[in-house]
Amino acid sequence: MPARNSRKIYVDGSYYHIYNRGVEKRIIFTDRQDYGVFLHYFKEYLSPKEEEDLKKQLSKTDLPYKEKADLQRLLRLNNFHDEIALIAYCLMPNHFHLLIKQKSAGSIDKFMNSLCTRYTMFFNKKHKRVGSLYQDVYKAVLVKSNEQLLHLTSYIHRNPVSKRMKQKNDLNRYLSQPSSLPEYLGIRKTSWVHEEEILPYFSKTNPKLSYKAFVLQQHDLTFISKLAIDL
Repeated sequence: MPARNSRKIYVDGSYYHIYNRGVEKRIIFTDRQDYGVFLHYFKEYLSPKEEEDLKKQLSKTDLPYKEKADLQRLLRLNNFHDEIALIAYCLMPNHFHLLIKQKSAGSIDKFMNSLCTRYTMFFNKKHKRVGSLYQDVYKAVLVKSNEQLLHLTSYIHRNPVSKRMKQKNDLNRYLSQPSSLPEYLGIRKTSWVHEEEILPYFSKTNPKLSYKAFVLQQHDLTFISKLAIDL
C-alpha cells in the first residue's frame, strides 16, 4: 500500500505542503555546510535564469577555465522560477518542510526530483556513503483553504520547537533552524521566498494582529494535529 500522501494529484495555481525525512530517520543535514548547500540549490532553481547574460559572458575569449565551466553549468541547470513559488520552508536535522505554490502541472514533481537527487549526490559524496538518503518519495498535501494555508506557515515555522517542550514561548527558539521565518518578520529579504503571498492577511501596524503574534500564539490543537506529521 502506498505511504500516506505519496499519491499526488497536482492542480495548477494551488499550494502544497511538501515534506520528507531521512531514511531510517537518519540525519540529512549534519552541519552548516549541508544546510547552506540545500539553500543554495533553492537559490539556483528559483531565481530567474539570465540566459542572455550567461551566453554573453561565455562569449568572452579570455575566460579562465573554472569560470567558463561554472557558466556552462548554470546555463544547463534546470530552472523553476516561472513554475514554482516557495512560500515557506524549514530545514530540520532529519527532515524538511516546504510550502510551495505550483504554477503549472507537473512542476513540483520535476522540481523535487531534481532538488532531492542533486542533494543526495552531494551528501553521499561528502559523507562517503551510497544509496538512498530519504525514507521514501517526498509527500505532498494539497492546501484546501485559506485557514489551512495560514496555519500551515505557522506549523512550518514552529517546527524547531517540540510540542513536548514546556519552556517559555521564545521567538529565538523558532529561529534556531534554517527557515523562512526571518523573511516573514522583516529580518531578511530573499528574492526566492514569497512571503508576500501570506503577509497581507496580517497587520503591519497592530502588534497583536501581526504575523509574529500569530506564530507565537497557541493555535487550536485539533486543527494543528491535522497538519502535524510524525517525523
